Amino acid sequence: MRFDNPTWLLLLLAIPALLGLQWLSRERSRRYAVRFTGVSTLAQLAAEVPMWRRWLPTALALCAVALLVGTLAKPSKAVKVPVRSASIMLVTDHSGSMAADDVKPTRLLAAEKAANAFIDQLPKQAKVGVVAFSDTPDVVEAPSLDHERARAAINSQFAEGATATGDAIQSAITALKQSKVHVPSAIVLLSDGATTSGSDPVVAARAAKAANISIDTVALGKPGATIPTPSGSVDVSPDPQLLKAIANASGGKAFTASDDAHLSSIYKSLGSQLGTETHHHNISSGFAIAGLALLLAAGVGTLALGGRLP
Repeated sequence: MRFDNPTWLLLLLAIPALLGLQWLSRERSRRYAVRFTGVSTLAQLAAEVPMWRRWLPTALALCAVALLVGTLAKPSKAVKVPVRSASIMLVTDHSGSMAADDVKPTRLLAAEKAANAFIDQLPKQAKVGVVAFSDTPDVVEAPSLDHERARAAINSQFAEGATATGDAIQSAITALKQSKVHVPSAIVLLSDGATTSGSDPVVAARAAKAANISIDTVALGKPGATIPTPSGSVDVSPDPQLLKAIANASGGKAFTASDDAHLSSIYKSLGSQLGTETHHHNISSGFAIAGLALLLAAGVGTLALGGRLP
């Protein structure tokens, strides 16, 4: 919830002031009370009024004041609604380094599982496409309402080759432009890091920003990871700094994932965010109705319970 005119909330400072005035008023009345020598006799005749009955009308009135002040501040509630025109490209790395098993069972299989979880979070109205890449972007599925096509493209990958991240981003941008989908549109890039072939991915990210397309990146893997080769083993540590630079250049966000559970959590969160828009609905009327109801209850309580308003 937020307030569009929060300056009005300064009036809430009047509530402790009212409480102070009421306390001073009652202290003053006690100071000048008429002395009566037969106090014990009077106490037997007068019914004792419980403390809560004396203070309940005051509490209700002050709550009413708080709600009515809140009405002036124009409160609104954030509501997420599906984006009918959203178009999202999943750009997934299936280079040879994705065969590393530092993320179980392997980086590639964990990425496939997470990408499918991402699609699960998208509303049916959102279009999703896929670019899978290693040396080159070898699978390009244009954004479509057919989410099963995207799943098939994701699940058909196997780890081999180099990493052409820049070329893959360019392919995703082209696919989004050709689909003639208006904003919001976005790219989600999952890779384990270093670009080893093709164009500069940061330059491609700047082109995405110029086209009003953000790129959220997910760096997958743990430092020191290796994969076996005929001549020994090769270090395939992730390069989160490069992926962060890509995200920053496009106006997106950068994430890191060192295990499959964390990766799936990130993708679920992204799917929920990118598939919806946040709208703020004004709820001033609710505040006003509740405030007036409490004010009425305070008046009734004053008469029925013997309480007293400030």
